[in-house]
Amino acid sequence: MPKPRLKLRLAGDVYAKLDEMTRKPGSTKSAIIEQALREYFNPEIRYGLEERILERLNGFDIRQSAIERDVGITLEALGQYVMYWLTRTDPLPESEREAAHALGLRRFNHFIEQVGRKFYGNEALSDRLK
Repeated sequence: MPKPRLKLRLAGDVYAKLDEMTRKPGSTKSAIIEQALREYFNPEIRYGLEERILERLNGFDIRQSAIERDVGITLEALGQYVMYWLTRTDPLPESEREAAHALGLRRFNHFIEQVGRKFYGNEALSDRLK
């Protein structure tokens, strides 16, 4: 069955753009208008990609909100711990401060090594920073 003919009028700028697009090999005015009408009557063709992108962006937003919440909880817990530790720990006598400082430095270095191992596997963090 032959395709029915259609006569239509277009604005000058729209026609100029249509004419420009048909200068490419393999494209005709009829094919461009037919595809545009298919998309107009079936919006899933046109909006499918946009909706998938929006869905992914919404997923990113939800995950980002969860990360922000978790970081906020972590920082608040750390702040509460530090406040509790500072208000409950008695100061050391002057004679014990140097030994306590050395012990604290060893403990801190051990802690940093453990954190590094969690992030980088068996490789020590100090080796990674060199």
